[in-house]
Amino acid sequence: MPGLQRLILLRHGETTGESSIRYHGRNDVELSKAGRAQMQAAAREIEIAGVDRVVASSLARARESAEIVAPNFEVTLEDDLREVNFGRWEGLTAGEIENMDPELYAGWRESTAGFDYPDGERRADFLERIQRGFERCLPAAGEAETVLVVAHKGVIRVAVAHLLPGFTFDDGAPALGSALVLERRGPGPWQRVIDAEAIYAR
Repeated sequence: MPGLQRLILLRHGETTGESSIRYHGRNDVELSKAGRAQMQAAAREIEIAGVDRVVASSLARARESAEIVAPNFEVTLEDDLREVNFGRWEGLTAGEIENMDPELYAGWRESTAGFDYPDGERRADFLERIQRGFERCLPAAGEAETVLVVAHKGVIRVAVAHLLPGFTFDDGAPALGSALVLERRGPGPWQRVIDAEAIYAR
């Protein structure tokens, strides 16, 4: 991928399913009014960034977010960039999960590395799927210099762990409507752009 130098990973906006407090994986919830406003604000920044190609999870909240932030682009939908399937925890808040499965909840909070969601997607399968999705969509970028990927919290965290080993997120990050930017020179390693203003300095 000699042409790809900047990767903007944008989490979708708030949803009608209250994604700020509820765990929606495969639930195909749509953007709420607040979520559309978040994406409209992000659109102004994305326009300045000079995106060359747009890829999004095929779930409605990511697809609609991509259409709002990059209205002049054809959005490439990638099924493998969908959020993890939370199984019987789909749509629940942390408090509701703790009440339903206190022992599992405690194990989940202690360490997510080897945790599998009850009746949901195995973590190993999720990691493999996300890696496969990025390997498929990024080489397809061709000579694109800046690619915008609109996806979900879990997807972004897995992608960054793969592309930027050693980077750690704060609890709950990335927030709804926020972006993480990675850059590299030539075929070299990816680095995080810490200063947000640097996103737009081309």
